[in-house]
Amino acid sequence: MNKRDVRSMIACAALGVASWCGAQTASDKTEDIWLSTLDVSRIEQGWGQGRSNRTVDNRRMTIAGKSFEQGIGTHANSIIPLKVDGKAVKISGCVGLDDETGGRGSIIFSVKADGKEIWNSGTMKPQTPAKVFSLDIKGVKTLDLVVSDAGDGYDYDHADWADLKITMLSGAKPTLDMPEIEEPYILTPKPKPTPRINGTKVFGVRPGSPFFFRIAATGDRPMTFSADGLPEGLTLDAKTGQISGKLTKEGEYKVMLHARNALGEAEREFKIVCGPTIGLTPAMGWNSWNCFASAVTAEDIKAAADAMVESGLIDHGWMYINIDDYWMVHRNSDDPSLQGPHRDQDGKILPNPRFPDMPGLTDYVHDLGLRIGLYSSPGPWSCGGCVTSFRYEEQDATQYAEWGFDYLKYDWCSYNKGLEEHRDDLSWDPNSGGNITYANNSYTLEDHQRPYVIMQKALAKQPRDIIYSLCQYGTADVWKWGPDVGGNSWRTTQDINDSWGSMSGIGFRQDGLEAYAGPGHFNDPDMLVIGKVGWGPQLRDSRLTPNEQYTHISLWSLLASPLLIGCDMTQLDDFTLSLLTNDEVIEVNQDPLGRQASRVALDGQLEVWAKEMEDGSKAVGLFNRANREATVTVKWSDLGIEGQQVVRDLWRQEDLGNFENKFEAKVGRHGVVLVKISPKK
Repeated sequence: MNKRDVRSMIACAALGVASWCGAQTASDKTEDIWLSTLDVSRIEQGWGQGRSNRTVDNRRMTIAGKSFEQGIGTHANSIIPLKVDGKAVKISGCVGLDDETGGRGSIIFSVKADGKEIWNSGTMKPQTPAKVFSLDIKGVKTLDLVVSDAGDGYDYDHADWADLKITMLSGAKPTLDMPEIEEPYILTPKPKPTPRINGTKVFGVRPGSPFFFRIAATGDRPMTFSADGLPEGLTLDAKTGQISGKLTKEGEYKVMLHARNALGEAEREFKIVCGPTIGLTPAMGWNSWNCFASAVTAEDIKAAADAMVESGLIDHGWMYINIDDYWMVHRNSDDPSLQGPHRDQDGKILPNPRFPDMPGLTDYVHDLGLRIGLYSSPGPWSCGGCVTSFRYEEQDATQYAEWGFDYLKYDWCSYNKGLEEHRDDLSWDPNSGGNITYANNSYTLEDHQRPYVIMQKALAKQPRDIIYSLCQYGTADVWKWGPDVGGNSWRTTQDINDSWGSMSGIGFRQDGLEAYAGPGHFNDPDMLVIGKVGWGPQLRDSRLTPNEQYTHISLWSLLASPLLIGCDMTQLDDFTLSLLTNDEVIEVNQDPLGRQASRVALDGQLEVWAKEMEDGSKAVGLFNRANREATVTVKWSDLGIEGQQVVRDLWRQEDLGNFENKFEAKVGRHGVVLVKISPKK
């Protein structure tokens, strides 16, 4: 017996379960095996990765003050699937919410044998003593060790399966029932050399604001552009496809766009809406956080803009290059590149040394035909501890407009309603109230809305259109009032990460929110987690499998969600690029109706989601959330249609034929088949 076994036995003995928590039993017929000896790094969970003998945050496991040396640290929602092939005798352990959450989180543990639940911990909260189990599993072939959130979301649901071991017949070993690693596969056809006009079909601008729109088109270059019916005040650059100028009168203008090269010509109707509403279709672009996080620099932003052009993404309608947190001065960092005065003598906000020339940076991005955005917060400090717009909202909005920004992400972070009493107290030190405070049930609706109304009023005074993205994690049913405070989009969830549990848990929970989405205001389930990500300078490939990445893009497109790329675009591989350049999939997201899909059928872990399109068709996603390939069926009765329908595979961009009453397809594990269903002409 080694020291680790002794310590584990002592910990479990303190919980009254010493009879099964010791070292391996002295038997020639069975053998005790610590399940932490398995490679659990690939198990499905909602955040982070599974760890052997450590918490999900890579610390020593501690439950209600008791420490454990052996076990598996994971996070809701998670599943550890085991194959034991009828050769197991018993499984035992201690479970609980790890103390590292600091008093947050709530979870439920359960054990399933051959698909049937045989044990459940009930709800476990911070400081709930570890619960022990010892289960007879003779004859069982498969086991699933499941951690679920307790109904309040999975934030801070750090789960410990402490002293987890299984008793097997001698010579037998448990194995993780994990699928083989998928190899990337490309479905999107290469763009044709003949012209094709892509991107949004409708664009909103406020009277008097600068008009800035580049026609997105694929095809061989050189290419020339023209437009019929362009309203007075706007001009088109025939070489770049850039439309610029200014409209002074409200109204709708139908324009016919043309793109021509040596091989042919494409045309497409384009509607310009001059009025109070902008952002008529979801924003498409890139955000720095998921790859560079606190390490972002101006050079990263320029490189991202260059990559969006050089990769051809700009020709498919991608247009925003957004700087997230850490462009501002930090309140107490030791890093010289984050230091400096917060504001100048006139109170104007100053960027940190990494961003020495904001007007030059916006000009650089605009000259490429792209738009640019940035980030702030209504609280005293940003999520990362940088200077924000608190008490300087109107002055900062003016500065953002003067610099030339087109998009603002406004992140709740350190804001709390108690700060309002200090708004006019210039002697007050914001360091005294800079802790991150999420909204809770003690806040009134006005409390939730107030900081966003203040900034909205400041933005409305600017002679420039700035897309307004609210980020407050879905609290207080923000989708019900987001448009009332001027939001063009609003986050409906906590932050996403590149795990199946996180992405699918966020995406498939959007059902029911479709009533609140429409032109100019969209639900936002957070950024795309494909390609090279890492939330810092060290990047890695997304942990989502190829199937899961197809599901991610398909579902976000159906949801009419903002599409904000989170990876390093200077390292785009062919597979990632293919996910981002399928124009028929993008058209689902950018459809002028602005409708969000809803779930129309549910059969266990098989789901069908459908979205109405402007041309009268239905965009339909057939999703398989299960761990094995399955056949998913969509019935015409679920879609409210009848008769013969033409079904088109949008990822492959090919018609599958005429179908009556229903369409069904084999869908891989965690995969999707995305189709367009139209009446047969």
